[in-house]
Amino acid sequence: MKILVTGASGYIGGRLVPRLAALGHHVICLVRNPGMLNFTSQENIEIRQGDLLDPSGLQAIMHGIEVAYYLVHSMADGVRGYLDRDLIAANYFSSAALEAGINRIIYLGGLGECAKAISPHLEARQQVGDILRASGVPVTEFRAAIIIGSGSMSFEMIRYLTERLPILFTPQWIDTLCQPIAIDNVLDYLLRSLDEPRSVGSIFEIGGPDILTYSQIMRGYAKIRRLNRPQVRLPFLTTGLLALGAEVITPLPAPYLHILIDGLRSEVVVNDRTAQSVFSVKLLPYEHALQQAFKFSEHGELDAYFKGGQPGLVPGTTHKITEGVFIEQRRLVSSADPAQVYATFAAIGGEQGWFYMPWLWHLRGLIDKLLGGVGLRRVQSSDPARIQPGDVVGGYRVEVVDEGHLLRLRNEMKAPGPAWMQFEVQPGKRARSLYIQTSFFEPHGMAGLAYWYVLYPFHQLIFNGMARAIIRQAQSQT
Repeated sequence: MKILVTGASGYIGGRLVPRLAALGHHVICLVRNPGMLNFTSQENIEIRQGDLLDPSGLQAIMHGIEVAYYLVHSMADGVRGYLDRDLIAANYFSSAALEAGINRIIYLGGLGECAKAISPHLEARQQVGDILRASGVPVTEFRAAIIIGSGSMSFEMIRYLTERLPILFTPQWIDTLCQPIAIDNVLDYLLRSLDEPRSVGSIFEIGGPDILTYSQIMRGYAKIRRLNRPQVRLPFLTTGLLALGAEVITPLPAPYLHILIDGLRSEVVVNDRTAQSVFSVKLLPYEHALQQAFKFSEHGELDAYFKGGQPGLVPGTTHKITEGVFIEQRRLVSSADPAQVYATFAAIGGEQGWFYMPWLWHLRGLIDKLLGGVGLRRVQSSDPARIQPGDVVGGYRVEVVDEGHLLRLRNEMKAPGPAWMQFEVQPGKRARSLYIQTSFFEPHGMAGLAYWYVLYPFHQLIFNGMARAIIRQAQSQT
Protein backbone atom coordinates (compact mmCIF):
# COMPACT_ATOMS: atom_id res chain seq x y z
CA MET A 1 0.00 0.00 0.00
CA LYS A 2 1.23 3.53 -0.76
CA ILE A 3 0.99 5.51 2.47
CA LEU A 4 1.71 9.16 3.29
CA VAL A 5 2.89 10.07 6.80
CA THR A 6 2.78 13.74 7.76
CA GLY A 7 4.79 14.68 10.83
CA ALA A 8 7.29 11.90 10.12
CA SER A 9 9.97 13.78 12.06
CA GLY A 10 7.77 13.91 15.16
CA TYR A 11 7.53 11.50 18.07
CA ILE A 12 4.70 9.31 16.71
CA GLY A 13 5.62 9.57 13.04
CA GLY A 14 9.26 8.72 13.65
CA ARG A 15 8.21 5.41 15.22
CA LEU A 16 5.36 4.66 12.85
CA VAL A 17 7.29 4.99 9.56
CA PRO A 18 9.80 2.15 10.18
CA ARG A 19 6.97 -0.15 11.29
CA LEU A 20 4.95 0.57 8.16
CA ALA A 21 8.02 -0.02 6.00
CA ALA A 22 8.74 -3.30 7.81
CA LEU A 23 5.23 -4.47 6.88
CA GLY A 24 6.06 -3.93 3.20
CA HIS A 25 4.22 -0.66 2.61
CA HIS A 26 5.70 2.09 0.44
CA VAL A 27 5.91 5.05 2.83
CA ILE A 28 6.16 8.68 1.73
CA CYS A 29 7.28 11.04 4.50
CA LEU A 30 6.07 14.63 4.17
CA VAL A 31 8.35 16.91 6.22
CA ARG A 32 9.43 20.53 6.20
CA ASN A 33 13.00 19.73 7.20
CA PRO A 34 14.32 16.32 6.07
CA GLY A 35 17.37 16.85 8.27
CA MET A 36 15.16 16.33 11.35
CA LEU A 37 14.43 12.70 10.41
CA ASN A 38 16.14 9.89 12.30
CA PHE A 39 16.06 7.70 9.19
CA THR A 40 16.94 8.23 5.55
CA SER A 41 15.41 7.28 2.22
CA GLN A 42 15.60 3.55 1.58
CA GLU A 43 13.95 1.03 -0.67
CA ASN A 44 10.39 1.59 0.56
CA ILE A 45 10.75 4.90 2.42
CA GLU A 46 10.59 8.08 0.33
CA ILE A 47 11.11 11.59 1.70
CA ARG A 48 9.28 14.56 0.23
CA GLN A 49 9.73 18.12 1.44
CA GLY A 50 6.64 20.26 1.94
CA ASP A 51 4.76 22.52 4.33
CA LEU A 52 1.11 22.04 5.21
CA LEU A 53 0.80 25.81 5.70
CA ASP A 54 1.79 26.28 2.05
CA PRO A 55 -0.92 24.61 -0.08
CA SER A 56 1.00 24.95 -3.35
CA GLY A 57 2.36 21.58 -4.32
CA LEU A 58 0.46 19.55 -1.70
CA GLN A 59 -1.76 17.88 -4.28
CA ALA A 60 1.25 16.83 -6.34
CA ILE A 61 2.93 15.36 -3.25
CA MET A 62 -0.23 13.37 -2.47
CA HIS A 63 -0.72 12.02 -5.99
CA GLY A 64 -1.12 8.24 -5.95
CA ILE A 65 -1.42 8.00 -2.16
CA GLU A 66 -3.97 5.49 -0.85
CA VAL A 67 -3.94 6.27 2.90
CA ALA A 68 -2.56 9.32 4.73
CA TYR A 69 -1.63 9.55 8.41
CA TYR A 70 -2.18 13.03 9.81
CA LEU A 71 0.23 13.45 12.74
CA VAL A 72 1.25 17.11 12.53
CA HIS A 73 1.07 19.68 15.32
CA SER A 74 1.88 23.40 15.31
CA MET A 75 3.06 23.73 18.92
CA ALA A 76 6.75 23.66 18.01
CA ASP A 77 6.40 26.97 16.15
CA GLY A 78 5.42 28.81 19.32
CA VAL A 79 2.40 29.36 21.55
CA ARG A 80 1.15 32.47 19.78
CA GLY A 81 -1.21 31.50 16.97
CA TYR A 82 -0.65 27.74 17.19
CA LEU A 83 -4.40 27.02 17.36
CA ASP A 84 -5.04 28.93 14.15
CA ARG A 85 -2.07 27.26 12.46
CA ASP A 86 -3.44 23.83 13.37
CA LEU A 87 -6.82 24.58 11.81
CA ILE A 88 -5.38 26.22 8.69
CA ALA A 89 -3.04 23.28 8.09
CA ALA A 90 -5.92 20.82 8.47
CA ASN A 91 -7.99 22.77 5.94
CA TYR A 92 -5.20 22.86 3.36
CA PHE A 93 -4.38 19.19 3.88
CA SER A 94 -7.98 17.93 3.68
CA SER A 95 -8.65 19.89 0.49
CA ALA A 96 -5.50 18.55 -1.16
CA ALA A 97 -6.33 15.00 0.00
CA LEU A 98 -9.76 15.18 -1.62
CA GLU A 99 -8.37 16.53 -4.90
CA ALA A 100 -5.61 13.91 -4.94
CA GLY A 101 -8.14 11.09 -4.50
CA ILE A 102 -6.81 9.75 -1.18
CA ASN A 103 -8.99 6.90 0.08
CA ARG A 104 -8.67 7.52 3.80
CA ILE A 105 -7.08 9.73 6.46
CA ILE A 106 -5.96 8.29 9.81
CA TYR A 107 -5.65 10.99 12.46
CA LEU A 108 -4.32 10.95 16.03
CA GLY A 109 -5.97 13.63 18.14
CA GLY A 110 -6.65 14.40 21.79
CA LEU A 111 -8.96 12.82 24.32
CA GLY A 112 -11.48 14.89 26.32
CA GLU A 113 -15.12 15.95 26.45
CA CYS A 114 -15.90 19.42 25.13
CA ALA A 115 -18.94 19.53 27.44
CA LYS A 116 -16.53 19.51 30.40
CA ALA A 117 -14.66 22.64 29.26
CA ILE A 118 -11.45 21.05 28.05
CA SER A 119 -8.36 23.13 27.34
CA PRO A 120 -8.12 25.13 24.08
CA HIS A 121 -5.35 22.79 22.95
CA LEU A 122 -7.47 19.64 23.31
CA GLU A 123 -10.50 21.35 21.80
CA ALA A 124 -8.43 22.37 18.77
CA ARG A 125 -7.22 18.77 18.33
CA GLN A 126 -10.85 17.66 18.04
CA GLN A 127 -11.67 20.54 15.69
CA VAL A 128 -8.89 19.30 13.41
CA GLY A 129 -10.70 15.96 13.22
CA ASP A 130 -13.92 17.76 12.29
CA ILE A 131 -12.15 19.67 9.51
CA LEU A 132 -10.63 16.49 8.08
CA ARG A 133 -14.06 14.79 8.04
CA ALA A 134 -15.70 17.81 6.43
CA SER A 135 -13.52 17.29 3.34
CA GLY A 136 -15.52 14.18 2.42
CA VAL A 137 -12.49 11.88 2.67
CA PRO A 138 -13.25 8.99 5.09
CA VAL A 139 -11.41 9.57 8.38
CA THR A 140 -10.36 7.26 11.20
CA GLU A 141 -9.72 9.36 14.30
CA PHE A 142 -8.04 8.13 17.47
CA ARG A 143 -8.20 10.27 20.61
CA ALA A 144 -5.54 9.70 23.26
CA ALA A 145 -4.44 11.31 26.52
CA ILE A 146 -0.84 11.22 27.82
CA ILE A 147 1.37 8.87 25.82
CA ILE A 148 3.95 7.02 27.91
CA GLY A 149 7.18 6.43 26.06
CA SER A 150 10.74 7.73 25.96
CA GLY A 151 10.67 10.86 23.83
CA SER A 152 6.96 11.62 24.29
CA MET A 153 6.71 15.26 25.37
CA SER A 154 4.14 14.45 28.08
CA PHE A 155 6.28 11.64 29.47
CA GLU A 156 9.47 13.72 29.31
CA MET A 157 7.79 16.47 31.35
CA ILE A 158 6.90 13.89 34.02
CA ARG A 159 10.43 12.49 33.85
CA TYR A 160 12.31 15.76 34.31
CA LEU A 161 10.04 17.21 37.00
CA THR A 162 10.14 14.02 39.09
CA GLU A 163 13.86 13.40 38.62
CA ARG A 164 14.97 16.97 39.28
CA LEU A 165 12.74 18.16 42.12
CA PRO A 166 13.26 16.72 45.64
CA ILE A 167 9.78 17.99 46.57
CA LEU A 168 6.94 18.14 44.06
CA PHE A 169 4.93 21.30 44.54
CA THR A 170 1.56 20.64 42.96
CA PRO A 171 -1.59 22.66 42.16
CA GLN A 172 -5.04 21.84 43.48
CA TRP A 173 -6.10 20.17 40.22
CA ILE A 174 -3.38 17.50 40.57
CA ASP A 175 -6.23 15.04 41.29
CA THR A 176 -7.72 15.46 37.81
CA LEU A 177 -8.27 12.06 36.19
CA CYS A 178 -6.23 10.87 33.24
CA GLN A 179 -5.97 7.59 31.30
CA PRO A 180 -2.37 7.31 30.02
CA ILE A 181 -1.53 4.92 27.20
CA ALA A 182 1.75 3.22 26.22
CA ILE A 183 3.36 4.29 22.94
CA ASP A 184 3.37 0.65 21.79
CA ASN A 185 -0.42 0.53 22.17
CA VAL A 186 -0.87 3.79 20.23
CA LEU A 187 1.19 2.34 17.38
CA ASP A 188 -0.84 -0.90 17.59
CA TYR A 189 -4.05 1.05 16.98
CA LEU A 190 -2.60 3.15 14.17
CA LEU A 191 -1.26 0.08 12.35
CA ARG A 192 -4.27 -2.19 12.84
CA SER A 193 -6.66 0.43 11.52
CA LEU A 194 -5.14 -0.01 8.05
CA ASP A 195 -6.70 -3.47 7.70
CA GLU A 196 -9.81 -2.99 9.82
CA PRO A 197 -12.82 -1.98 7.68
CA ARG A 198 -14.88 -1.17 10.78
CA SER A 199 -12.49 1.65 11.59
CA VAL A 200 -13.31 3.67 8.45
CA GLY A 201 -15.30 6.79 9.28
CA SER A 202 -15.12 6.21 13.06
CA ILE A 203 -13.83 8.03 16.14
CA PHE A 204 -12.10 5.89 18.77
CA GLU A 205 -11.17 6.89 22.29
CA ILE A 206 -8.03 5.02 23.34
CA GLY A 207 -6.31 4.70 26.70
CA GLY A 208 -4.48 2.21 28.87
CA PRO A 209 -6.19 0.00 31.48
CA ASP A 210 -5.45 2.39 34.40
CA ILE A 211 -7.37 5.56 35.24
CA LEU A 212 -5.12 7.67 37.45
CA THR A 213 -4.85 11.14 38.89
CA TYR A 214 -1.84 13.21 37.85
CA SER A 215 -0.66 12.86 41.44
CA GLN A 216 -0.69 9.06 41.06
CA ILE A 217 1.06 9.30 37.70
CA MET A 218 3.99 11.15 39.27
CA ARG A 219 4.04 8.88 42.33
CA GLY A 220 4.12 5.87 40.02
CA TYR A 221 7.12 7.27 38.20
CA ALA A 222 8.94 7.98 41.48
CA LYS A 223 8.20 4.46 42.73
CA ILE A 224 9.65 2.77 39.63
CA ARG A 225 12.78 4.93 39.88
CA ARG A 226 13.03 4.43 43.67
CA LEU A 227 12.88 8.14 44.33
CA ASN A 228 11.41 9.72 47.44
CA ARG A 229 9.28 12.54 46.09
CA PRO A 230 6.82 14.02 48.64
CA GLN A 231 4.06 16.15 47.14
CA VAL A 232 3.06 19.50 48.64
CA ARG A 233 -0.18 21.18 47.50
CA LEU A 234 0.01 24.91 46.83
CA PRO A 235 -3.47 26.44 46.30
CA PHE A 236 -2.02 29.54 44.62
CA LEU A 237 0.03 27.57 42.06
CA THR A 238 -1.46 28.39 38.65
CA THR A 239 -0.75 26.67 35.34
CA GLY A 240 1.22 29.76 34.28
CA LEU A 241 3.48 29.66 37.35
CA LEU A 242 3.92 25.91 36.98
CA ALA A 243 4.90 26.30 33.33
CA LEU A 244 7.44 29.01 34.18
CA GLY A 245 8.95 26.77 36.84
CA ALA A 246 9.07 23.85 34.41
CA GLU A 247 10.95 26.05 31.91
CA VAL A 248 13.72 26.47 34.49
CA ILE A 249 13.77 22.84 35.68
CA THR A 250 13.44 20.98 32.37
CA PRO A 251 15.24 21.21 28.99
CA LEU A 252 11.93 20.92 27.11
CA PRO A 253 10.80 23.63 24.65
CA ALA A 254 8.81 26.36 26.38
CA PRO A 255 5.89 26.32 23.87
CA TYR A 256 5.19 22.66 24.62
CA LEU A 257 5.37 23.16 28.38
CA HIS A 258 2.81 25.96 28.52
CA ILE A 259 0.36 24.12 26.29
CA LEU A 260 0.74 20.72 27.95
CA ILE A 261 0.53 22.04 31.51
CA ASP A 262 -2.58 24.04 30.65
CA GLY A 263 -4.14 20.79 29.44
CA LEU A 264 -3.54 19.05 32.78
CA ARG A 265 -6.65 20.68 34.21
CA SER A 266 -8.85 18.75 31.78
CA GLU A 267 -10.16 15.29 32.62
CA VAL A 268 -9.09 12.90 29.86
CA VAL A 269 -10.55 9.41 30.25
CA VAL A 270 -12.10 6.91 27.84
CA ASN A 271 -15.91 6.94 27.94
CA ASP A 272 -16.50 4.95 24.75
CA ARG A 273 -14.69 1.59 24.81
CA THR A 274 -15.50 0.65 21.20
CA ALA A 275 -11.81 0.66 20.27
CA GLN A 276 -11.15 -2.39 22.44
CA SER A 277 -13.91 -4.44 20.85
CA VAL A 278 -12.86 -3.49 17.31
CA PHE A 279 -9.08 -3.87 17.61
CA SER A 280 -8.52 -6.19 20.62
CA VAL A 281 -5.24 -4.49 21.53
CA LYS A 282 -3.51 -5.96 24.59
CA LEU A 283 -3.25 -2.84 26.74
CA LEU A 284 -0.15 -2.29 28.87
CA PRO A 285 -0.69 -1.18 32.50
CA TYR A 286 0.86 2.15 33.48
CA GLU A 287 3.66 0.54 35.49
CA HIS A 288 4.59 -1.73 32.57
CA ALA A 289 4.47 1.22 30.16
CA LEU A 290 6.88 3.10 32.44
CA GLN A 291 9.32 0.20 32.52
CA GLN A 292 9.24 0.08 28.72
CA ALA A 293 9.82 3.83 28.56
CA PHE A 294 13.05 3.54 30.52
CA LYS A 295 14.48 1.37 27.77
CA PHE A 296 16.00 3.51 25.07
CA SER A 297 13.53 3.77 22.25
CA GLU A 298 14.35 2.51 18.79
CA HIS A 299 14.17 5.19 16.09
CA GLY A 300 14.34 8.01 18.67
CA GLU A 301 16.87 10.86 18.72
CA LEU A 302 18.97 9.13 21.37
CA ASP A 303 18.99 5.92 19.34
CA ALA A 304 20.39 7.85 16.37
CA TYR A 305 23.38 8.92 18.50
CA PHE A 306 23.94 5.38 19.76
CA LYS A 307 23.85 3.85 16.28
CA GLY A 308 26.34 6.34 14.90
CA GLY A 309 26.72 6.99 11.21
CA GLN A 310 24.77 10.26 11.41
CA PRO A 311 24.96 12.05 8.06
CA GLY A 312 26.17 15.61 7.62
CA LEU A 313 28.35 15.83 10.75
CA VAL A 314 30.97 18.59 10.80
CA PRO A 315 33.86 19.33 13.19
CA GLY A 316 32.76 20.83 16.49
CA THR A 317 31.14 19.99 19.82
CA THR A 318 27.50 19.19 20.61
CA HIS A 319 25.91 19.37 24.05
CA LYS A 320 22.38 17.95 24.31
CA ILE A 321 19.88 16.57 26.79
CA THR A 322 17.43 14.18 25.18
CA GLU A 323 15.22 11.42 26.61
CA GLY A 324 16.71 12.04 30.05
CA VAL A 325 20.31 11.57 28.87
CA PHE A 326 23.15 14.10 28.80
CA ILE A 327 25.07 13.84 25.51
CA GLU A 328 28.42 15.41 24.70
CA GLN A 329 29.87 14.82 21.27
CA ARG A 330 33.29 15.96 20.04
CA ARG A 331 34.12 15.83 16.32
CA LEU A 332 37.66 16.34 14.98
CA VAL A 333 39.15 15.97 11.50
CA SER A 334 42.20 13.79 10.94
CA SER A 335 44.66 13.30 8.11
CA ALA A 336 44.87 9.60 9.07
CA ASP A 337 42.68 7.20 7.15
CA PRO A 338 39.58 5.76 8.91
CA ALA A 339 41.18 2.33 9.41
CA GLN A 340 44.09 3.86 11.31
CA VAL A 341 41.85 6.04 13.47
CA TYR A 342 39.73 2.99 14.34
CA ALA A 343 42.82 0.90 15.16
CA THR A 344 44.01 3.65 17.49
CA PHE A 345 40.87 4.03 19.61
CA ALA A 346 40.16 0.27 19.53
CA ALA A 347 43.41 -0.19 21.52
CA ILE A 348 42.05 1.82 24.45
CA GLY A 349 42.71 0.45 27.92
CA GLY A 350 45.43 -2.00 26.86
CA GLU A 351 49.12 -1.17 26.73
CA GLN A 352 48.08 2.18 25.30
CA GLY A 353 46.04 3.00 28.41
CA TRP A 354 43.62 5.93 28.22
CA PHE A 355 45.61 8.27 25.96
CA TYR A 356 45.48 11.31 28.28
CA MET A 357 46.25 11.98 31.97
CA PRO A 358 46.35 8.31 32.98
CA TRP A 359 46.86 9.22 36.63
CA LEU A 360 43.35 10.71 36.75
CA TRP A 361 41.91 7.46 35.38
CA HIS A 362 43.82 5.48 38.01
CA LEU A 363 42.58 7.85 40.72
CA ARG A 364 39.01 7.31 39.54
CA GLY A 365 39.56 3.55 39.66
CA LEU A 366 41.04 3.73 43.17
CA ILE A 367 38.10 5.77 44.46
CA ASP A 368 35.72 3.25 42.91
CA LYS A 369 37.57 0.39 44.62
CA LEU A 370 37.31 2.16 47.98
CA LEU A 371 33.55 2.51 47.42
CA GLY A 372 33.25 -1.23 46.73
CA GLY A 373 33.26 -1.00 42.94
CA VAL A 374 35.22 -2.84 40.27
CA GLY A 375 37.89 -0.16 39.78
CA LEU A 376 40.11 -0.11 36.69
CA ARG A 377 40.53 -3.79 35.86
CA ARG A 378 42.98 -5.04 33.28
CA VAL A 379 41.77 -5.82 29.79
CA GLN A 380 39.98 -9.18 29.69
CA SER A 381 39.37 -10.55 26.20
CA SER A 382 38.83 -13.93 24.59
CA ASP A 383 40.93 -12.67 21.68
CA PRO A 384 43.75 -10.32 22.79
CA ALA A 385 44.37 -9.23 19.18
CA ARG A 386 40.82 -8.03 18.65
CA ILE A 387 38.37 -6.18 20.89
CA GLN A 388 34.95 -7.85 21.12
CA PRO A 389 31.57 -7.24 22.81
CA GLY A 390 31.70 -8.39 26.43
CA ASP A 391 35.41 -7.62 26.85
CA VAL A 392 36.44 -5.72 29.97
CA VAL A 393 38.35 -2.49 29.37
CA GLY A 394 39.32 -0.84 32.65
CA GLY A 395 36.12 0.02 34.49
CA TYR A 396 34.12 -0.40 31.31
CA ARG A 397 32.63 -3.30 29.38
CA VAL A 398 32.56 -3.37 25.61
CA GLU A 399 28.93 -3.14 24.52
CA VAL A 400 29.12 -2.69 20.73
CA VAL A 401 31.87 -3.24 18.18
CA ASP A 402 31.35 -2.28 14.54
CA GLU A 403 34.82 -3.11 13.25
CA GLY A 404 36.46 -0.30 11.34
CA HIS A 405 33.75 2.12 12.39
CA LEU A 406 32.46 2.23 15.97
CA LEU A 407 33.22 1.12 19.54
CA ARG A 408 30.94 1.68 22.55
CA LEU A 409 31.89 1.06 26.18
CA ARG A 410 29.48 0.97 29.14
CA ASN A 411 30.69 2.18 32.54
CA GLU A 412 30.72 -0.49 35.29
CA MET A 413 32.20 1.69 38.02
CA LYS A 414 29.91 3.16 40.65
CA ALA A 415 27.92 6.18 39.48
CA PRO A 416 24.39 7.53 40.10
CA GLY A 417 23.21 6.51 36.66
CA PRO A 418 24.40 4.55 33.61
CA ALA A 419 27.12 6.04 31.40
CA TRP A 420 28.76 5.18 28.07
CA MET A 421 31.73 6.28 25.97
CA GLN A 422 31.47 5.87 22.21
CA PHE A 423 34.23 6.20 19.62
CA GLU A 424 33.46 6.43 15.91
CA VAL A 425 35.17 7.30 12.65
CA GLN A 426 33.66 8.32 9.32
CA PRO A 427 35.34 9.05 5.98
CA GLY A 428 35.96 12.79 5.87
CA LYS A 429 35.02 15.30 3.20
CA ARG A 430 37.83 17.86 3.49
CA ALA A 431 40.15 15.53 5.41
CA ARG A 432 40.63 11.77 5.28
CA SER A 433 38.62 11.08 8.45
CA LEU A 434 36.15 12.57 10.88
CA TYR A 435 36.67 11.29 14.44
CA ILE A 436 33.55 11.34 16.63
CA GLN A 437 33.75 10.86 20.41
CA THR A 438 30.47 10.81 22.36
CA SER A 439 29.84 10.51 26.09
CA PHE A 440 26.40 9.64 27.49
CA PHE A 441 25.11 9.88 31.06
CA GLU A 442 21.59 9.19 32.34
CA PRO A 443 21.38 10.81 35.80
CA HIS A 444 19.33 9.09 38.49
CA GLY A 445 17.57 11.71 40.59
CA MET A 446 19.30 14.64 42.29
CA ALA A 447 22.44 12.60 43.01
CA GLY A 448 22.89 11.99 39.30
CA LEU A 449 22.53 15.69 38.48
CA ALA A 450 25.03 16.65 41.20
CA TYR A 451 27.49 14.03 39.92
CA TRP A 452 27.27 15.36 36.37
CA TYR A 453 27.74 19.03 37.21
CA VAL A 454 30.43 18.55 39.90
CA LEU A 455 32.58 16.40 37.58
CA TYR A 456 31.78 18.42 34.46
CA PRO A 457 35.05 20.50 34.47
CA PHE A 458 37.15 17.34 34.88
CA HIS A 459 35.26 15.56 32.09
CA GLN A 460 35.85 18.51 29.79
CA LEU A 461 39.57 18.38 30.50
CA ILE A 462 39.88 14.60 30.15
CA PHE A 463 37.63 14.01 27.12
CA ASN A 464 38.99 16.97 25.15
CA GLY A 465 42.53 15.79 25.85
CA MET A 466 41.65 12.19 24.97
CA ALA A 467 40.15 13.19 21.61
CA ARG A 468 43.21 15.23 20.63
CA ALA A 469 45.60 12.48 21.79
CA ILE A 470 43.79 9.84 19.71
CA ILE A 471 44.02 12.03 16.61
CA ARG A 472 47.72 12.76 17.19
CA GLN A 473 48.56 9.09 17.66
CA ALA A 474 46.56 8.00 14.60
CA GLN A 475 48.33 10.62 12.46
CA SER A 476 51.77 9.73 13.79
CA GLN A 477 51.35 6.18 12.43
CA THR A 478 50.41 7.13 8.87
